[in-house]
Amino acid sequence: MDGVCRPIEPETPEEIIRRRAKSMRSEPTEAEAKLWTILRAKRLGGYKFRQQVPVDHYIADFVCFTKKLIVEADGSQHAENSYDQKRDDYLKAQGFRILRFWNNDILNNSDGVATAILAALKAPSPTSPKQQVAKALVSSPAGGEDEKVQYD
Repeated sequence: MDGVCRPIEPETPEEIIRRRAKSMRSEPTEAEAKLWTILRAKRLGGYKFRQQVPVDHYIADFVCFTKKLIVEADGSQHAENSYDQKRDDYLKAQGFRILRFWNNDILNNSDGVATAILAALKAPSPTSPKQQVAKALVSSPAGGEDEKVQYD
């Protein structure tokens, strides 16, 4: 040390997002960890996913860049959340499709979730980011009622 105090350079917004994404990768929720075991290492149909990825100024839970598909694991804080709607609108305008699954569905029906993700990966990519909302049906393995999972 030369005894001179130097100011700490403030982080750029990109550095803040990258640091936060790295932190989120190291501390996943239970549902995110379960979903990552399905998606990592090209386990689902040979498609490569990345976990907790900065996409511009947002962080996506899981992204398959070759198919421009984002998969989100949502807890109750995401129910009818205006921030999520604004975020989704922005990401769709960038050409991404977004699949959202409730944490409970990931933890209790991971086969159905994997099937819905694989179907979205195999579906033709939309030509317009303004496409209509499609519904993928996820059947409960326990023979209960079917649940709908929305993807755009």
